[in-house]
Amino acid sequence: MKMLINVPETVVADALRGMAAAYPDLTVDVERRVIVRRDAPVAGQVALVSGGGSGHEPLHGGFVGPGMLSAACPGEVFTSPVPDQMARAAAAVDSGAGVLFIVKNYTGDVLNFDMAAELAEDEGIQVAKVLVNDDVAVTDSLYTAGRRGTGATLFVEKIAGAAAAEGQPLERVEAIGRQVNENARSFGVALSACTTPAKGSPTFELPEGELELGIGIHGEPGRERRPMMTSGEIADFAVNAILEDMPPRDPVLVLVNGMGATPLLELFGFNAEVQRVLAERGVAVARTLVGNYVTSLDMAGASVTLCQVDEELLRLWDAPVKTPALRWGM
Repeated sequence: MKMLINVPETVVADALRGMAAAYPDLTVDVERRVIVRRDAPVAGQVALVSGGGSGHEPLHGGFVGPGMLSAACPGEVFTSPVPDQMARAAAAVDSGAGVLFIVKNYTGDVLNFDMAAELAEDEGIQVAKVLVNDDVAVTDSLYTAGRRGTGATLFVEKIAGAAAAEGQPLERVEAIGRQVNENARSFGVALSACTTPAKGSPTFELPEGELELGIGIHGEPGRERRPMMTSGEIADFAVNAILEDMPPRDPVLVLVNGMGATPLLELFGFNAEVQRVLAERGVAVARTLVGNYVTSLDMAGASVTLCQVDEELLRLWDAPVKTPALRWGM
């Protein structure tokens, strides 16, 4: 496989050096693998820390900045960061108002963030945690006990980040993050496998003319394989799977997310079909976001995330944000 890299061993470090050069508003510690907003800690504000394996960019480092994350900890490709990284990040951003860990439900992430919370609390930092487990495709799958954490991570980080920016206390920011997760569901589809730099070949076999319904962001198996479907058929399957699990009472935020190798031309067309299905099911749409936000290296495919929002959650979603990957209102 052709890749725009030097050697597999330095992929993450090289990416972090490039990120540091591109975004002077961030402090990027390449050696210790911590990305921090340059003005941290911000007096009187709860700090938000997230992280996970690299390969899902812009998640999480691309969401560090005012109105969203205070810091992010990138691990090796598809590998959880270590507790020392997370504890170091918490110490760098804590203003005394506490730190909220936002954790995708993958076993390594959960265990390491739990250990990091103990390390931070030993240093006198108050820590709370929100576990993101929005994937409706499968339960108790490879890497995960319970449901996987996927696209709703963006909604949790943005909305909880806005609450923190308003100066809301840790308990309230945590409650808002949990509410967002409880109100969100996702479903992903793969048209091709992804290729890790270390392996240099596809991580799983997906025959020509077939797709995987319910794929995970590391290439974990989904619900089933089928012959290739049209964009409209995929939207019907994905949206209906979400709505069967979460019949909406309120308007929804819609995230149509690319998995890394699907061009915007296709994503916008897929979004049109997602919107059609929602209209047919009588679901009101409050806001829509389309693009590559929670990716899986070079996987072709897409995921759909729906999040029910009341007036407060929608206000917090619309609040100003300034990060490398998400920005408006500033």
